[in-house]
Formats: sequence, C-alpha cells, structure tokens
Amino acid sequence: MCQLFALLTAFWFRLYLHPSKTSPFIRHVVATLLGFYLVLFCFGWYALHFLVQSGLTYSIMIFAELEHMHKLCFIVALGYLSFCQITRVYVFDYGMYSADFTGPMMVITQKITSLAFEIHDGLTRKEEQLTPSQRCLAVRKMPSLLEYLSYNCNFMGILAGPTCSYNDYMAFIEGTAYQPRHLETNGKENGKYKHTEPSPKNNVISKLCTCAISLAIFLSVSKIFPVERSIDDKFIASTPFILQVFYLYLSMLATRPKYYFIWTLSDAINNAAGFGFNGYNKDGTPRWDLISNLRILDIEFATSFKMFLDNWNIQTALWLKRVCYERCPINPTAATFLLSAMWHGVYPGYYLTFLTGIGMTMAARALRHNIRPYFLGSTTHKSVYDVITWAGTQVAICYTVVPFVLLAVGPSLKFYRSWYYCIHIACLLLVLALPVKPWHLRAKEEQQQQNSLQGGLTGDHNSQCITDNNCNQKHKAT
Repeated sequence: MCQLFALLTAFWFRLYLHPSKTSPFIRHVVATLLGFYLVLFCFGWYALHFLVQSGLTYSIMIFAELEHMHKLCFIVALGYLSFCQITRVYVFDYGMYSADFTGPMMVITQKITSLAFEIHDGLTRKEEQLTPSQRCLAVRKMPSLLEYLSYNCNFMGILAGPTCSYNDYMAFIEGTAYQPRHLETNGKENGKYKHTEPSPKNNVISKLCTCAISLAIFLSVSKIFPVERSIDDKFIASTPFILQVFYLYLSMLATRPKYYFIWTLSDAINNAAGFGFNGYNKDGTPRWDLISNLRILDIEFATSFKMFLDNWNIQTALWLKRVCYERCPINPTAATFLLSAMWHGVYPGYYLTFLTGIGMTMAARALRHNIRPYFLGSTTHKSVYDVITWAGTQVAICYTVVPFVLLAVGPSLKFYRSWYYCIHIACLLLVLALPVKPWHLRAKEEQQQQNSLQGGLTGDHNSQCITDNNCNQKHKAT
C-alpha cells in the first residue's frame, strides 16, 4: 500500500515540485520527510535503525581521514546491517518476512557504501588512477546532511530501491538530468528533442501493466509448483529424474514474477517522479531505464550464467562490481559472491547459493571461452549453441538458487543429495580440465574496451561522460 501511495505521490512530486517551480532544498526536504513517513508507517520504531546507520556513516564521512573513510563506512554500514539481520532472524522471527525492516536497510547500505567510494575517488585519487566509469561517478564535493539523507531515504526508493549513483540523484533533484542526455554520444545535439522534457507517462503505464501481469502469474502459479516439493521423499522416489529437472525449472519460473513485480513497480515510482531518464532510442522515443533493475526477456532467454546475472537485479550487480569486483586485488569473483551473500542476510541458504555460484561462474566462463568459438562458423551452429546453452543456463540457475529459496541447510543439502551433487561435480571437472584467462587479463581487456568506447568523447565532462549503466551493461552482456 505504501508503494502505491508513493506512486501517486511521485506524480504529484513531478508536477507540483518540478525543478522549474521550486528549489532543490524544498525537493530534498519533501522527498526525505515522505520517505521517513513511509518507513515509520511500515516498520514503526524499527525505522530508527535507518537514521542510526545513516548518522554513523555520515559522521565517519565528515570526521574520518578521507584516505580511509570509504573503508570505515563500508565496514560500519555492512556491519550494522548484519547486526540487524542477525537479531531479526535469530532473536525475533526466523523465517518470517512480514515487516522485514532490514530490506530497506539493504538498499541504504548500497547507497552509503557507493557514495563513500565515489567521494574517495573524487577527493583523494588522481584522474589517471580512475577508470572512465569511476571518473564519471566520482563526487567532488562532500554532501550536506540534508543531501545525504535525501539520497538515502527519499520516498521513491526507501522501501524497495533501486539504488542509484549520487550524481544521478542530484541531477534529478536539481533538474539537470535531462540536459546531458539530450546530447548524443558523438557530442551533437538531438535538435528534435532538445527543448522538450520527455514525459514518463507511457513508460509508467507499461511498467504498471508488467506489474499486474507478474503479480497475477505469481499468485496463480506459485502455489501449483512449490519449490519444497523438490525435496519431498515421495516425489523424489516416484518421479523420473528428467521430470524432476523440468519441475524444478517450472517452480523457479513461478517464483521469479514476485521479483519482477516489486522491482518494476519501484522503477515505475521513480519514473513517475521524473527520475530514470536515460536518453532516446533510435526512433526518438525516450528511454527510462537509467535505474531499471531487470530485463525480463533477457533473463528468461539468457544463454549464459553471466547474461542471466547481468540482467537480474542490475543495480545490485553494478554496486557489487563498483565497490568490490573492480577494487579487490585477489580473486575478485569469490570476493564479490561472498559480499553478495553477506549483504543478503544470515540465512545459511544464501551462502550455499553464492558459494555454488562461484563454481558456476568459473565453469561457465571456462566453457564459453573454450567451446563457443567452434559454433560461430555458421548461423545454424550458432542457433544450436544458443538452444543448448539456454537450457543449460536455466538448469544451472535453478540448481544454484534452490538454497536461496529454502533458506535452511538441511533441506538445501537434501536437494543437492537427491541430484547426487552432479552439477557441482561437473563444474569442478570443467574448471580443472579447461583453461581460462586469468582474471587480471580479462579485467585489462574490459578496461581497454571501456577506454575505446569513451575515447571519442569530447567537451564538457558532466554532459559527455557515459557511466557503466544499464545500456552499456546490456551491450557487454550480448
């Protein structure tokens, strides 16, 4: 209900508190107070945890040495989130999701840590030390307390996100978000649209229709294919293995629409407020996918483990990449999966899922690196490869996330035993048998690709830089 209230309020916010009609100060104040009201209504005095977490980390930003500030903020924000998750799970209501105040704290933790690293990049590191995306995201001035609270706790994203960069949020508040994206990547103005502010109405309606369909599918299908049936002794004993695989796919397929619903609704709320504009399509229609969190078709038809992850919970994947993968000097893949598990919570199933995910990622990378080139000779071979890898990806994803849904160790291991740990063993054999490039060589190649993409950009830094956001992420995934 609060999300629906936020949706209506977002339309009002865009129409009556438009940057042309009021100051950024008023927009900050209203967005923050409405956000506090929503969390106070939903969670009562548990909402004070949001203020405590934000207050502690802001104090660190102000008073700690800039050289170490980002690390301290990271430790405190993630530590406080973990403390709240432990007390909620093991002290109060294990396994119950109703009124889970740690959900919004997960998004706030992303924003706090992202901003801390962006300030560190902007105030302590030299330009040549930064990647192109870090250079664009870098924050050059310490935010005020109001700006900090508004970024963390605004009503559009306080309950379900998605996270976003501080610079993008400030551009939205100050009314400059449309100007840079009226310039095409070659620096020329798109004259047809440069004087008009695009309306999010059609995009919001489309996303609300997606929400309605996703919710209807989830409510009608999820009870027909419960994941728990996969570990039922009678089901395991009486069902052929191939049908168990098919049932697992259907049960996970029925689980995903609830995520489609909430993430698409959150995106629609931000768009309704005027946040999320990301330039124009080739046909001149506006794109509102700057902070979109998923691409449903790319998820359902993913032909690789990486492609699935790149299109699922996109903003979280970008956060993990920016604060961990790009900065971790040793085994960034394992470190990123471990951080993801810690951020999600303390249920053992999360750790089983992300530990399995490490092996899956390494095996998929090795398989793709060694096998895919042999299927690129003709369109037919490529189509066969895509069909096979689609089926393999869907089975691998379903197998990996079962513990994420079951939560507990016992049921999760029971499921894996019923499959004889076959995919775990297959991943181990693939990693041992197939060579793959070391991570630092892959990172170097990706960096060179980013530099070449941005090498032709000239002119004003703020209006020309292209961040590693949704459109670029999709380019790399394909």
